[in-house]
This record gives sequence, structure tokens and C-alpha cells, in this order.
Amino acid sequence: LLVPDGGVSGAVIQIGSNFSYIRKSLKEGEILCAAGASLSAAAAFAQKEGLTGLEFAWGIPGNVGGALFMNAGAYGGEMKDVVVCADYVDGMGNTRTIAASEMQLGYRHSVFSEKDWCITKVKLQLRPGDPAEIRRTMEDLMERRKSKQPLEYPSAGSVFKRPEGNYAGALIEQCGLKGRQIGGAQVSEKHAGFIVNRGGASSRDVTQLIREIQNTVAEQTGYRLECELRQL
Repeated sequence: LLVPDGGVSGAVIQIGSNFSYIRKSLKEGEILCAAGASLSAAAAFAQKEGLTGLEFAWGIPGNVGGALFMNAGAYGGEMKDVVVCADYVDGMGNTRTIAASEMQLGYRHSVFSEKDWCITKVKLQLRPGDPAEIRRTMEDLMERRKSKQPLEYPSAGSVFKRPEGNYAGALIEQCGLKGRQIGGAQVSEKHAGFIVNRGGASSRDVTQLIREIQNTVAEQTGYRLECELRQL
């Protein structure tokens, strides 16, 4: 999420500690996660309970509600593979429940991204597994993440959606933009699909760099990169 330098006009709701619990459901293999629970904490909880299916989420920053909002995923897994249903508060203040089949879950998209709804709770369905094997998978994915992603600098994660038939990072690097910097915002030298804050980056710096990348890639390759990063 990229917030303008001047902030936003309106109320900002922060999901607090009362919405950060993770617990087992009555049904075997199901866990209940409050929207404010850390996604990595949910993956760790599942591992300790001997439940597999959420290993992909280990190391993804953010919370469970945000992950469902954008159908977050990595390394062959995504939220739509494990979500059963979710509770939310609609724009009129009513509490409702929505099934996964109604969420319009697609690549980095859900019905929540089109509505003024606030997710409060998510139910996930996982499968029985060996805790030691699950832990090994999580550690392997974390090592892959560390080797390929610029975790040493602040960032908002992958900036662009994967274009059909190619990869955003590869196209950006092909266009000679790896390491390109505007203000404190830089195209990562480790993975060109990330924009990192090298110190004092403003929202304007990031926005200008995104536009330059999109224009350059379109001119040189014909691909039009669509933002995965949500800009307010």
C-alpha cells in the first residue's frame, strides 16, 4: 500500500490486538484467524498444529485480512487455495459472512478490492501433515526468499503483477532499469520487481519511478505493467 505524502482525507482504521488471534476451529484442519493476525504467525501456528497448506505464507509481510484482500501468494500457493469464508463489516456497519466461492478470488484480486468492506475474521481449511516436514518446507522457502528478494531494505513487496508470458522483474532488468533511483526510491539491484527505500524515499519518489518503469517497459517491449502495489 502506497500512501500519498500528504496523507489521506478521512478516517484510518487500524486493526488492533483484539483482532490478532489465531485458533483452531471445531472442524478438523480448520483454523480461525482474526484479520489483524500476522500472516507469518498463522503459518507458524499451522506448522505447530501439524497442518499443511499455508507454508507459502511464511515470510510474507502483512496480516491475514490484507492477504485475503489481495489474494496474496508465493511459490505455488495463494490464499484462495485455503480460505473457506470470511466475516466482514460492510459500508453500512452490518456484520456479514461471505463464502470463498463468492469472493471472486483471482490473481492478486478479490471482491474486497472493489468494495468498502472491512474484513474482521478469516477461516482457513488446511490438511494434516508432519510438523517437521512442514518446518523444513517453510525454512526452504524462507531461504529462497532471502536469496532473491531485497529484504535488507524497506519495500512494499512486489510492485507489478506478472504479465502474461513473462516476468515483470525480467522485463525491467532487460530495459536497463535495475538500480535506477529517484530520490530515495530505487529499483532493487537484487530483484528488479521491487522498489526499495534507500533512505528518505517519499511517496512521490516511488510514484515517479513506477511511471518511468511502466513507460520505458511499454516503449521497449510492448508490455504494459500493471501495479500490484495499491496506491491511494
